[in-house]
Amino acid sequence: VQLQASGGGLVPAGGSLRLSCRASGSVFRINVMGWYRQAPGKQREAVASITDFGVITYAESLKGRVTISRDNAKSTVYLQVDMLKPEDTAVYYCQAQLKLTIQPVWGQGTLVTVSS
Repeated sequence: VQLQASGGGLVPAGGSLRLSCRASGSVFRINVMGWYRQAPGKQREAVASITDFGVITYAESLKGRVTISRDNAKSTVYLQVDMLKPEDTAVYYCQAQLKLTIQPVWGQGTLVTVSS
């Protein structure tokens, strides 16, 4: 399984952004897809995840500002982030958890920069 993330860029504070992550390869092995982010000088943190049955989990600190969705037909997961703040500036990574596999698969990351 390979993951290709896109949609990052420079956004003014208060704006919105939608990130996409397309999976390829043995996508039938994917169970959970999710987004993480890593801000400069900080540890990577979970943002949101969605299972193949549509069960969604959000980071408490981001609830109300982020929406994750999944199009299984396109093997793509989306992350909508609204009311962006400068502290949302980070590299956003897509992750896939595979069935019967411990190690997740990571995408290459897409940079989101929020200007104040």
